[in-house]
This record gives sequence, structure tokens and C-alpha cells, in this order.
Amino acid sequence: MAIQYASRGAERADLGEIFSQFNAVEEGFVTTQVLPVLELGKQAAAISVRMRENLKRADAKHSNGGAFNRINLNVEDLTYQTIDYGLEELITDTDRENYVTDFDADAEALANVRYHMFLEQEIRGATALFNGTTFTGAALYTDVSAAPWDAAGSDAIGHILAARDQIRANVGMYPTSMLIGAVTATNLLNNTAIRAAFSPTAVPTVALLMAQLGALVGIPELIVGEKVYDSALEGQDFSGSDIWSDDYALLFVKQTLGPKSGGLGRTITWDRAVDGVVSVDMYRENQTASDVVRVRQFQQEKLFDPYYGHLLKVDA
Repeated sequence: MAIQYASRGAERADLGEIFSQFNAVEEGFVTTQVLPVLELGKQAAAISVRMRENLKRADAKHSNGGAFNRINLNVEDLTYQTIDYGLEELITDTDRENYVTDFDADAEALANVRYHMFLEQEIRGATALFNGTTFTGAALYTDVSAAPWDAAGSDAIGHILAARDQIRANVGMYPTSMLIGAVTATNLLNNTAIRAAFSPTAVPTVALLMAQLGALVGIPELIVGEKVYDSALEGQDFSGSDIWSDDYALLFVKQTLGPKSGGLGRTITWDRAVDGVVSVDMYRENQTASDVVRVRQFQQEKLFDPYYGHLLKVDA
């Protein structure tokens, strides 16, 4: 008798709830810190985004008995298209039996899939944000690699302040945040001028650097991308590679309110495609004597206006 396979797995709301409780930031993933999640009701559409043209003057003088001058919010309709991302993991009957007293096989499989989903998102985020093609021209990009930040005597503070002033000139707002990689954070901790600002008894740490950055350069938030992935081909020895390059630092205005509030961009998620944004289901695969955990999500890392950021090339 032929074996019948289910065309669609059974929704696992319990695993979906576990997935939703995962805190990507606490696990060291930073893409959604830079581009906060924005849930929208269509897979692809246009979204109205505030542009820097709102800085134009408006005559507010009013004549008694006359009509008041009117203004409009200057927005631009930007198109977006969320992309279907998903991964699966097998739980064989043998593994389920062997580890039944050690851990919950379903939850562990979900955790592994979840980690790799966020790892791939992190790589997409780094590609979009540390991008010298998107951030190009004097208003968006400055190459200071002739005085690299891996040299303790470099003028990193001066470089940051200049980029900070450039963003203010571009959009009328100072940057709220700076994004760097883990190697760059170490370089800043070794910087002579930055170390001089610490208390003589303080032990230099990334946490201390985060706390002091606002006082040093007027940027309240330092975001450090620390994740590593194995860049070796299948079957080769492990080769750890930083996702966030030590060649760049990105200053930006984070958009924390609606798209019309102004800011660099968002991680757009199609919230109607799946239950609770992330879909988790499970189906039986008889030919491998396994249950399959599947996670699916529709997303796009979307930069709304690069003028809310400034990219520094800090190393060759």
C-alpha cells in the first residue's frame, strides 16, 4: 500500500510561542536594533515614509481675519517586498528515543532552526548596512582609513564627531546610535584619547565604552555586532568569520516610532502571512522515520532614507 504524506504540517502554536519569546538582542543579534521590526499587513506594497524635505520653511505669519497658511507632511511612497525565509530540521525517531530523558527534542530542534534564521538575518543586515554603494558621496560616506582605528593614536573621536555633524546637516537631527563590529569595539577600547576619558581605576570594557560614548561624542547608544559564522565549505575545517566587518562604523538615527517619524529604516515583517509573525509547524516524513520542524517568516531589511545615516570606513 502506498504511503500517504501530508502536504502541510500541523501548526505548533506551543513552539511558535517559544520562538516568540526568543530575545535576539540578548543572544547578540543586532540587526533589529538598527532596523526595528515593523509589522505590516501586506507581503508587498508601498509605505509612506518621512523625508528630509520636511525641513523646508513654512510662512507661519497670519493676518487678522485671513486664512491660515497650510502645510503638508512631506512623505515619499517607498515600495517594499517581504521575502519568504524558512528552515527545517529533522527529529528522527531514534534521536527522540535516545534523548527522551535529556531534553525536549522538539524545543531543541526549534532552538537550532531559530538560531540559524537569526544568523541569516544578521548576515543580510550586515550586507545592507555596511554598504559603500548605498552610502556613497561626501554626505553619506567618509573614508578615514588612512588614519585607521586599529591604531591607538587615531583621532576616532574627531571622526565620529564629524560624521555626527554631517547627519545633523543632512536631516536636522543628531544620530541616536552607532553600529560597529566586535573588533572595532576592541580598537576603540585601546584608543589613547578614549582611554584617557575613563577613570584611572576603571577596567576598560565594552560595557564601559557603551556607557561613556554618549558623554564623549554625544551618541547615546553603541551597538556592537559580535556574531561569527563558519565560512568554511562543507567538509572543511571550521573557519570563523565576523559578520560585522572591522572596516566600518555606521552612525544613524534610529526610527523608533512610525515610518513618518524619520529614521534610517526598519525590518518589515508581513504579519498576515503567518500566525504571530513566525509560523512553526511540524509534519511527518515516513521515509526518514522522522518528524520535521519547520519555521517560516516573511521579512525585508529596508533602508528608508540613507541620509539618516553616515558610514565611516575606519580600516583598510
